[in-house]
Amino acid sequence: MRVHGEDFCADLVLCLRRYTRRQRHHRCVHPADVSTSRELKEPDVDVQDALIGHRIREVRRWRRLNLTVTAELAGMSAGYLSRLERGERTVNRRSILEALAQALRVSPTDLTGQPYEPTDPVSSEAHAALARMEIVLGELDLGTDPGVRARPWAQIEKSVDHLNTVLRRDADYAGQGQLVPGLLTELHAAYVQQPEHRGDILVGLLHAYHSAAVLTKNLGVRGLPILAARLAEGCARELGRPEWTAFASWLRSHAAGSLGRARQYEMSVRAVDAVVVRDANAVQISGMLHLNAALAAAAQQKADVVSTHLDEAAALAGRLPEGAENFGFLYFGSDNVGIWRVSLMTELGAGGKVAELARGVHPAALPARARQCMYWTDLGRALITERATRDEGIRALRRAEEIAPQRVRNNPFVREAVSGLLRSSRSEAGRRELRGLAWRMGVAPTQ
Repeated sequence: MRVHGEDFCADLVLCLRRYTRRQRHHRCVHPADVSTSRELKEPDVDVQDALIGHRIREVRRWRRLNLTVTAELAGMSAGYLSRLERGERTVNRRSILEALAQALRVSPTDLTGQPYEPTDPVSSEAHAALARMEIVLGELDLGTDPGVRARPWAQIEKSVDHLNTVLRRDADYAGQGQLVPGLLTELHAAYVQQPEHRGDILVGLLHAYHSAAVLTKNLGVRGLPILAARLAEGCARELGRPEWTAFASWLRSHAAGSLGRARQYEMSVRAVDAVVVRDANAVQISGMLHLNAALAAAAQQKADVVSTHLDEAAALAGRLPEGAENFGFLYFGSDNVGIWRVSLMTELGAGGKVAELARGVHPAALPARARQCMYWTDLGRALITERATRDEGIRALRRAEEIAPQRVRNNPFVREAVSGLLRSSRSEAGRRELRGLAWRMGVAPTQ
């Protein structure tokens, strides 16, 4: 793997994995096994090992960089970095994580510890599918028959619809992991064997590659999200429809985001400038590209630029006719822009003030549980940064977990927040909701 122009040494991977695993000697627990009537015991290890700051210190020492130099490279004070490494502060924003990853010349996932070891049977199934996903993404070529007999298009189409309307909607990583590799293989076979359906098949491939890119990205696997997005771009070029070309550009910038925010911003702006907004589909993909640009700006702490793109997205959402098709199953609209606004203000460090913005947002109006989960996750992350709203923030995180558990348990910022709260206050750690979250995520051991 090549990181920032140099070969990534396997010794670093081993170093990171060894200490990550030290605190994970607990058995796999299914969420249903956590009884509401049973007291969870206090963690018996130092949960600082689960914090990103611990990994930062390990990598910094491995790089033989002193604290002052690293802090300067990351654009922060040495005192602040020291508090991060000691676990007195948590890494709660993309801007901090990515600045430190760049300073240390590693990927952000090397500091978060992703992909995380599964903590329940469902998570195990999701991770088990990643090996097959890698094989499929590396082997399939558009126009080359993979050697399987494809079902009739009507049956394949039902599988694509199930992927979009059930598995992706619910952030069911295990279900997607089981379906997508085989579905991609069959779609490539159908492309060759059923030329009369090629237009529909190419759209199906775009949906399947979308799932592959987002699934592998959210599970913290490097390389595969970009590969899936690049393959989607090839399908979009073959399809030759402007809205799907823009969709593929959106997917690529989304998949590549954490590896280069300036590049993500550039790609998003260039793609949105190329869209001719003539119909509802073009409105929706333009809006999503503006949201991508806003995220890239937020990760660089450019609040004015964030505001500009959020306003553009909101204006586009206002132009959508009632009953418009949900293009690309992206759920673009006023409610989704509101959810993004909460997320982006959380990234900009607005803290408890995010609650004011959240009052006008209606996440339940979106049928996508993944989007509802995003709202409650980021609201919770914002609220726990202030003591007065900390309990409310923990409840928001718990609600997010109830909505889409696989997504929340693989979110590095939620894990960081929970680990930090467990370490900072024993009275906080004693609360059932916080301790239960930590247990189910694997950041505190079972007894």
